[in-house]
Amino acid sequence: MDDNVGNPASTSVSFRVHKDDLSDAVAWVARMLPTKNTQPVLRAVVITADSDGLEFAGFDYEVSSRVRIAAEVSQPGRVAVAGKLMADIVANMPAKPMEVTTDDTTMLLKGGAARFELPLMPLDDYPQLPALPEVTGRISPATFVGAVTQVASAAGRDDTLPMLTGIHMEVSGTNLQLTATDRFRLAIRRVSWEPVAPEVEAKLLIPAKTLLDNARTLDTHLDDPIEIAVGAAGNVGGEGLFGLHSANRETTTRMLDADFPNISPLLPKTHTSMASVEISPLLEAIRRVSLVADRNAQVRMHFRPGEVTLYASGADSGEASETVEAAFTGADELLIAFNSGYLKDGLGVISTPRVVFGFTEASRPAIMIPEPEALPEAEADGTFATPATDFTYLLMPVRLPG
Repeated sequence: MDDNVGNPASTSVSFRVHKDDLSDAVAWVARMLPTKNTQPVLRAVVITADSDGLEFAGFDYEVSSRVRIAAEVSQPGRVAVAGKLMADIVANMPAKPMEVTTDDTTMLLKGGAARFELPLMPLDDYPQLPALPEVTGRISPATFVGAVTQVASAAGRDDTLPMLTGIHMEVSGTNLQLTATDRFRLAIRRVSWEPVAPEVEAKLLIPAKTLLDNARTLDTHLDDPIEIAVGAAGNVGGEGLFGLHSANRETTTRMLDADFPNISPLLPKTHTSMASVEISPLLEAIRRVSLVADRNAQVRMHFRPGEVTLYASGADSGEASETVEAAFTGADELLIAFNSGYLKDGLGVISTPRVVFGFTEASRPAIMIPEPEALPEAEADGTFATPATDFTYLLMPVRLPG
């Protein structure tokens, strides 16, 4: 794709394009544009018309997006226009071919009987977009989207702790491990990918919100893998860039300059008790009993052989309880409490019908994993080894009085 968006170019363009193609392209770029910025030009989508069709691009110094589509271009050139406004307009145009022309100050959009005139934005101060770094490896879209969605559920949202707002991506040959934590929960997903160099080793920290937003726009039904590209940003300060390329779309994101915490000591290797519960009825029960609790207040879980009883209460709204079938082994009973929101987040990203809990003590972190083919047998000392799994969600309990 063209890297010269920041260079002067003709503001007279003319092209004809399918309405749906135009709508998808502009909306995809506009979704990442800032709504407020000291530089109004960064709210623009930059349109480049050339012999290969149309390129739409956006950049706010942190994230860049580009997409190419086919079009009948009669006048090549480059222009900029308010991205979110154009996206809203095109989305509501009639399902007719669209004709777009510009002069030095105005863009004219015509579709069927509808006609809109939009002011052009000056390109003189528009920053040059970073180029996509060299491709580092390839991965299935479905695998990548699933992994990012799972771990992003545990990422922090406090910008004063930037190391916790990212997804830590650790590359070791054909193995890719994604990790995120906000100190109260931790999510780890391991997947396989196809690196360009078999011996590649890397540790990356990518903003979780941006990576999740980008992942959600990927087509998981594509047969072709997406390309992951990692490198230096060059003209945006030399900090590392993380890039994704899929079909006709590419994005770059500036990586976080922070050290991700060492999470290895947090993961228990053995458990004193384990439980297996069907996720759907458990989630429904959590939602019901939480109706009397304050938002994201604790839900107490009382495990006994064959069942788990949930309890919740509020200072002015009473209390509720509900019992759900559960397979529980390793102890006579266990009473433990979790933040209801964090618990629901974890259950929501486990891909199997049942979840397996691993416990040590009521005051120590518990793990949640997809149900394996078989639960481990008790060791000689009565403990259970952590089952082999490609996804782990670790959750800190809420301390109970006494």
